[in-house]
Amino acid sequence: MSRTFWQKETAIHHDLHGRVAYELGTGILRGDFPPESTLPREAELMERFGVSRTVLREALRTLTSKGLVGSRPKVGTRVRMRSAWNMLDADVLEWYARVAPPLEFALKLQEMREMIEPYAAALAAANHQAATLAMLADAHRSMAEAQNVDEWVRADLRFHLGVLAACSNELLIPLGTLIERTLEGQLRLNAKRAEVFNASMAEHTAVFDAIVARDQSGARRAMAHLLGVTRERIES
Repeated sequence: MSRTFWQKETAIHHDLHGRVAYELGTGILRGDFPPESTLPREAELMERFGVSRTVLREALRTLTSKGLVGSRPKVGTRVRMRSAWNMLDADVLEWYARVAPPLEFALKLQEMREMIEPYAAALAAANHQAATLAMLADAHRSMAEAQNVDEWVRADLRFHLGVLAACSNELLIPLGTLIERTLEGQLRLNAKRAEVFNASMAEHTAVFDAIVARDQSGARRAMAHLLGVTRERIES
């Protein structure tokens, strides 16, 4: 699987402290700084990144807020145990996607989707309202009309986020926002690995039709089948 998507910069990389946080964060996630190890001293890090003490400390505060490091007097800044890392932070999740073995990460994201999306489709069938159904219908129509991979991926992403929105569960909508960047990358790779980019159109239509019909069990089964096709492409 290609890493091309993960090379795209995000907003946190656009300032100095964000760049340092990204470099240190990906280093921790990659294993350059193992859990319980102490990061180099401030002077060394300032020289390495060419930044001031103020910038460096702001970057370390960012990593602290994400659970990656902690500071103690006379000890310095230490990498925390993996169990403390906030992997559901959008930045940490994307950083991990950039440095983790591609197949390993894709399968972990897939497992998360398989646990959530079939049940979400059932909830969407039961609870969709006119506005959320219209959004889902627009995404489905855009998928059917897509002429290339880029158009397909944008519409596919909107479709899956639309299913979460149609659940009428406020706790699921932020989940879509959280995984949006990494999910887009997976959808793009899946489209490129298929025989044609829109090879899964029929499976998406089955999900959509069941949701429209308020067929909860049908929507759950259709989404599970769609994700099964996705898993086959990842593992191929």
